[in-house]
Amino acid sequence: MQHEGTPSGHSFHVNRKGVKVLGYRERRGGYDRGPREMTKIICSDCGKEDEVPFKPTEGRPVYCRECFQKHRPPRRY
Repeated sequence: MQHEGTPSGHSFHVNRKGVKVLGYRERRGGYDRGPREMTKIICSDCGKEDEVPFKPTEGRPVYCRECFQKHRPPRRY
């Protein structure tokens, strides 16, 4: 598999059929989407005020950064 770059900085590879295929970041829109809209929350665990980069779903717990790490399932490698 051959990896190449484009003048715009996007990466792609050429598949077995000779077709250029964009890399994972480019298919997802890359990292240049601009600043994320933050939403103020009160942590469901400790009651601390924090901000999250999404709109919480009503009826589901939402955690501050510290408590989220405690509730996060262990990473599998």
